[in-house]
Amino acid sequence: MELFGVRTSESARVLLWVFGLLFRPMVLAEQEGENLSGLSTNPDKGIFAVRENGTTCLMVEFAVKLTVPFDVLALNGIDLITEQASLPLPRGAEIEGRCASTESEIHISWKNNAYTLHIYFAKEFRDKGVEVWKISKVQFFYDTAETSHFSNAYNPGKHTASTHHLSALVTPAGQSYVCAAQQTLTLISTDHQKGVTLSMYDIQIQPFDITSDFVFSEPYKCITDQRERLEEALPLVLGFVLGLIIVITLTVYHFHLKLTAQQPQLPRDRSMYKNM
Repeated sequence: MELFGVRTSESARVLLWVFGLLFRPMVLAEQEGENLSGLSTNPDKGIFAVRENGTTCLMVEFAVKLTVPFDVLALNGIDLITEQASLPLPRGAEIEGRCASTESEIHISWKNNAYTLHIYFAKEFRDKGVEVWKISKVQFFYDTAETSHFSNAYNPGKHTASTHHLSALVTPAGQSYVCAAQQTLTLISTDHQKGVTLSMYDIQIQPFDITSDFVFSEPYKCITDQRERLEEALPLVLGFVLGLIIVITLTVYHFHLKLTAQQPQLPRDRSMYKNM
């Protein structure tokens, strides 16, 4: 009996050791979502973070609006009419997420999980071995039975809208994507293949390589912002060049008058040459 008790004790220790190894990575890789939207001065913009072991591994700062088409029954009780529901992303949303070396994701839910937005990020190598990150997939889960946005929806129920073969907001690795201009993505819904529009603006996102807690890395500005800044600066540059040309022209003209005034004036009347 004593020998049996010893063996049982040893077996229990081995099992505990095995379970410890299995669950140790889960403990070490504890991840949590945080809503920091209260720090934003823009009432439409949310700030969300995913943290791993107390360190920020993913940050998203943006204003979002989803436009979702849905069917309602016409007054004749036969035909269907398509209406549009406008869903802004609330600042009080709940956050979950996951971080890894080459893939990460953030889940944003509100209205008691009636609406959930999943954004997936991935790293990849492009031409000449340049490493970049991008949004690789977006999914939006919604319930047309939620009447605050879907009033009188026909055949209400849960649906999923997803992107296909997405490669959006491509950014060099180690940098954050910054864009004030609106960026739009189209998702295809399981509700009769309707197109759901995701509009984002005032954006700053970084899903990888955050070196300081709650601090974005060097910004990578979107092409739209760069173009708009160039369009704003172009009139100033043209005005400066035009002003410079005018100054140079007046200066040359002034020196020309000065040189002309210093030259001896020859008599215009040819008869005066005879008396010389």
